[in-house]
Amino acid sequence: MFARSLVFLVGSVVAAAAFVPGVASRYLDRTGTPGATVERTAVPAGQGAARYTGNRSATIGVDANGHFTGVFSINGRKEEGLVDTGASMVAINVSTAQRLGLAKADLDFRYAVDTANGKARAAYIRLDRIEIGPVRMENVGAMVLDDKALSGTLIGMSFLKGLSSYKVEGGKLHLTR
Repeated sequence: MFARSLVFLVGSVVAAAAFVPGVASRYLDRTGTPGATVERTAVPAGQGAARYTGNRSATIGVDANGHFTGVFSINGRKEEGLVDTGASMVAINVSTAQRLGLAKADLDFRYAVDTANGKARAAYIRLDRIEIGPVRMENVGAMVLDDKALSGTLIGMSFLKGLSSYKVEGGKLHLTR
């Protein structure tokens, strides 16, 4: 029952991307231009990914295409991520999983999901932590998809639902732990 719900959840997120043509490829293509510049202020070393509004909050500015992208720390490694409230889970590709120390041979690609690029295989994993500035979530569920199905990282609801709040105001995304 859990597996079916998980597949439905991931499938719904990926299917949502299909309704907005080219969103995933346009905004997650690593060969293209980088996403938005995130506001920066004087912060301790290693925490320059967003503007920090307190010890529990971060603010991400909107990029030229109207999306919120930022540099997140996933299991201690910096990765650019696109915040997607329509994504049920955090989604990473195999290349990112390997950079995080997961071997492709250790991933169990037993889930079938629909993406903007068609059907794909996916593996469920738990990430130790995802951080952006002082906002930190631990033990976050995520799906790993083949590189052909996903060219970057989506920060979905499995991260966002652990926050006390997130809101868009004045062209900025405010994340509060």
